Amino acid sequence: MKHIIILGDGMADLPVERLGGKTLLQYANKPTMDLLAQKGRTGRLITVPEGFPPGSEVANTAILGYDLNKVYEGRGPLEAASIGYDMSDDDFAIRCNIITIGDYKSPQTDGRIITHNGGNLQTDDAHVLIDYLNENLAKPINEREGCQRVRFITGIQYRHLLVIKGGSKHIVCAPPHDHPGEPWRPLLVKAAPTAVGGLPADTPSRLSPQETADLLNTLILRSQDLLARHPYNIAKAEKGERQANSIWPWSGGYRPSMQTLQQQYPQIKSGAVISAVDLIQGIGRYAGLRIVKVPGATGLADTNYEGKAQAAIDALRSGDDFVFVHVEASDEAGHDGDLELKLKTIEYLDRRLIKPIYNEVKAWEEPVCIAVLPDHLTPVEMRIHVGQPVPFLIWHRDIVPDNVTQYDEVSCVSGDYGLLKLNEFMQALMSA
Repeated sequence: MKHIIILGDGMADLPVERLGGKTLLQYANKPTMDLLAQKGRTGRLITVPEGFPPGSEVANTAILGYDLNKVYEGRGPLEAASIGYDMSDDDFAIRCNIITIGDYKSPQTDGRIITHNGGNLQTDDAHVLIDYLNENLAKPINEREGCQRVRFITGIQYRHLLVIKGGSKHIVCAPPHDHPGEPWRPLLVKAAPTAVGGLPADTPSRLSPQETADLLNTLILRSQDLLARHPYNIAKAEKGERQANSIWPWSGGYRPSMQTLQQQYPQIKSGAVISAVDLIQGIGRYAGLRIVKVPGATGLADTNYEGKAQAAIDALRSGDDFVFVHVEASDEAGHDGDLELKLKTIEYLDRRLIKPIYNEVKAWEEPVCIAVLPDHLTPVEMRIHVGQPVPFLIWHRDIVPDNVTQYDEVSCVSGDYGLLKLNEFMQALMSA
């Protein structure tokens, strides 16, 4: 049997008064998800272990069956793997958004985080800004060594990578998508509490946690002055549009050590990951999956749903027995607080991706098992990630269905799988 996971990032939500107290999954028109729930089995899944942040790097890694206590190193190293940057043992890699902040020179407001995505910054424009930051902020450790301490690497849209030679991971950062509308200055990087009092660096070659925090904060402040003067942002300001006017580093770590899915699950001989997001591609690379890039896949509501569906079908047909399809759109709409857009992303996922995959594989000679779930909640009225259990469904043509007839946060409470934790989902999927 082949297996495919279809993940709608941040798709789950809380009851919304404007929708009569329903969640978006309850309210949306999603006949294929409901059909699969009716014909399959359902349940809920805890995707965020206790003590971990409810981020996509945590939840997606857990969904694939990994023990976060053993493999978690933050987003940075995962995105480095996706970008193709081969981390050395002394590298510290950290995710680096280009964000939009308010008037950072205003003593009255002290500036606020307007959006985590730099006004929907596009990759071509971001590449110009990243080159500019490298020219002005990337500096050698010292003239004698002749190598760089700091390096920015272009990712996708607003999502980029910052590598610090000898940086320490023992710092506290604030994910910008968790703090929309909040003053940015109190959210600057801090040494981890355990590092207070001069905890030594990991090795003599590494900076201390406080030195790393100080360096990152200096880069943030200097980036704001530099980006404000860049022609891209000058033009944006003249048009009254949101500027990409500050870097914001968060979720860093060292090179992780992960077994591949093939090493953990004998049912998986080869597999593929399909996503527009560096983070997910990086998880896939460490998990032993080949990365399939789809033209027109954007990570937003305008992504190429049909192209992703066809890529998944082609991967299964060509010999892969495990495919992980990730769609970011609902998460972005949730962070923007856009109720109508998030409803559309759920309906697009159902009609334009899940339906064609189901219609194709349901009659194949070799059975295909389909799972559908989000990684976490991104409630539109909160605009942040929430680590509550998420609903999931598992279907294949021979599965014995439970009594659930709709796919949503409330209905799946009654599913036969009950409440699973972390790697129990992959175990259930592989044995379905």
